[in-house]
Amino acid sequence: MYLFRVVVVILLIFFLPGHALAQQKVPILIYHSIDEYKGQGSKELFVTPENFEKQMIFLKNKGYTLLTFERWDEIGKVNKPIFITFDDGYKNNQNAFGILQKLKDDIFKPTATFFIISDFIGRSNRLSQSDLKEMVASGLISVQSHTATHPDLTKLENIQYELKGSKEKIEKITRKPVIALAYPYGNFNERVASETKKYYSFGLTTTPELYTKKGGKNELFYLPRIYVKYSTTLEEFAKMIN
Repeated sequence: MYLFRVVVVILLIFFLPGHALAQQKVPILIYHSIDEYKGQGSKELFVTPENFEKQMIFLKNKGYTLLTFERWDEIGKVNKPIFITFDDGYKNNQNAFGILQKLKDDIFKPTATFFIISDFIGRSNRLSQSDLKEMVASGLISVQSHTATHPDLTKLENIQYELKGSKEKIEKITRKPVIALAYPYGNFNERVASETKKYYSFGLTTTPELYTKKGGKNELFYLPRIYVKYSTTLEEFAKMIN
C-alpha cells in the first residue's frame, strides 16, 4: 500500500504538469484595422475602437496575460496567456496602441504584436518609421514582419528578399530583433516554413484554432490564429478564447 502511494505521488509530480502543459490552449488573435468602417475595404477586417477597448477590458478583468513572441517561453508560467496580433501595419492601429496605453496599470501590462509590411512603411495609410519607434519605445508593442511586399509566398520561387530583406529593414528601424513572420493571406507550405525557419523563430498562419503544443516538426512555423471581426460580439469573443 505504501509503495502504491509513492508511485501515485511520483506520477502526480512528474506526469501531470507536463500533460497539463501539453493540453494548454493558447489563443493567438488576429486583427487588421481598428477604426470605424467608412465603406472602403472589407468590413469584417475592421474592429471599432469601442469594441476593441471592450475586448481588452474583458481580458483585463478576466486576468489574462498579454504576451509577445519574445516571451513565448512564459506560456506555461503566466496566468491565462494570450497573444494579440495585427497584420499589415495600418495607420489606424494607432487607435489600438492608444487603448493599450490607457488600460495599462501596475498590474495589467497589455502588449501586442504588429506584423508590418516593410516596403509599405510610411505610406499614407500605414504606420511610419517614427510611429514604429514610438510604439516599440513604449514597451507595449513588438514589431515583427509580414514580409516586404505582401506576396503569396507559396507562388514565389525566391522569397529571400521577402523574408530576410523585411527582417533587416524592420530591425534597422526598431533596433529590436525580428523573430516572427506572419504569412501573407495565411498561405504557406512546407517549403515556405522551411525557408522562414532560416531567419525567424516563429511563423504564423490564419488557421482558425487555439494553439496547443503537439510536438510536431516545425510546429512553431504553423502557429494558428483566430480572426476578430467587425461582427464579433463580446459574447463571441469570450467563447473564442476559451
